[in-house]
Amino acid sequence: MPRIQAASVAEHRSLQRGALLDAARSLLSEGGAAALTFPALAARTGLARSSVYEYFRSRGAVVEALCAVDFPLWAAEIEAAVAAADSPRGQVEAYVRAQLALACDGRHRAVVALSAMELDAAAREKIKAAHGGLFELITEALRGLGHTEPRPAAALLQGVVDAAVRRALSGFDDPAEIAGTAVRIALDGVAGAVPGDRDAADGQQPGGARA
Repeated sequence: MPRIQAASVAEHRSLQRGALLDAARSLLSEGGAAALTFPALAARTGLARSSVYEYFRSRGAVVEALCAVDFPLWAAEIEAAVAAADSPRGQVEAYVRAQLALACDGRHRAVVALSAMELDAAAREKIKAAHGGLFELITEALRGLGHTEPRPAAALLQGVVDAAVRRALSGFDDPAEIAGTAVRIALDGVAGAVPGDRDAADGQQPGGARA
């Protein structure tokens, strides 16, 4: 790596740390979790392996740092999409479609790779904190659809999204078709809604009662 020009030692270290995180993202995007190693980080950045340890004490520390930086940005994009929708059904659809779009965007492959990793407690807490506001937002949408226990419903909804992401990334089907199917399952169940009944379903509680 070319010698970094910086106004101070602190700025120099910040730039070096940022370069290491960029390298970690590239390695995860290209080769998944197995590609993220200290020798690979050293080779990618031009640093000695011992120098990498000056910034991160372990592979887990690299993962934790990436989670702290990248997952809030991911969550913010999804939250913006959900907030822009004007109905509970629209918010659920936006929640599903935004996550699938981000997962299928090559720029976010590192986040997808991180999601598939066995994470330590610190990294999981970073992800949990990033998704906290988003989770509350979608539980409100589910409450608006008549769910009396929206938090468990939100967890199950996320399971649908996660399965759809895995299928889309495996290349089985067109991502747009997978997104459409995931939205239908999220909103209307596996059987789907009867055409013409979908509008009537807005504002109804399970069992047909009006909200």
